[in-house]
Amino acid sequence: MYDAGAVIRPDEAYVTQRDPSEQLEHIKSRVRDIPDYPKPGILFKDITPLIGDGAAFRATIDLLAERVRQRSPDLIVGIESRGFIFGAPVAERLGIGFVPARKPGKLPYKRVSESYALEYGTDSIEMHEDAVHGRSVVVLDDLLATGGTAAAAIRLCERLHGKVLGAVFVIELGFLGGRTKLGGTHVDALIGYDD
Repeated sequence: MYDAGAVIRPDEAYVTQRDPSEQLEHIKSRVRDIPDYPKPGILFKDITPLIGDGAAFRATIDLLAERVRQRSPDLIVGIESRGFIFGAPVAERLGIGFVPARKPGKLPYKRVSESYALEYGTDSIEMHEDAVHGRSVVVLDDLLATGGTAAAAIRLCERLHGKVLGAVFVIELGFLGGRTKLGGTHVDALIGYDD
């Protein structure tokens, strides 16, 4: 029988005992730059090494949960797909609900859609029409770049009569000015890149 408490690798124990600034440096060291992906001129921030490192992933969830806890939402709205990776464990950690904001055609019930522009095209997201009605939410995703996706998620929550308390990200590319598209929404990111 597997005992989750019995197997702790030394690196995991070390990371969870570090102070938050050391944890952030560890997390940042696990984000890989991929130039010219998915199109020439774009520097993609690859989080797969971060989520593949148990200690860094746990530290990321811990720090995100602390940021979300400060807003006291009823729900986390995670944006497809990497927002699911971080949003669901944060919601579980806080004992609150999780709502997926999905790509078109993926949800089975009555849904509402919101379109947005990306730095390399356009897309839209959908939520069930009853997903957030009358409840407070924090929108969570892995990356804030130009802000189009997060702004669409915020608009969608508001259209569905949810109260948006903030938006939380693992990474913010500050030089792209994405937070300006989020209006007066409180924005928090663990890691910021300004150039």
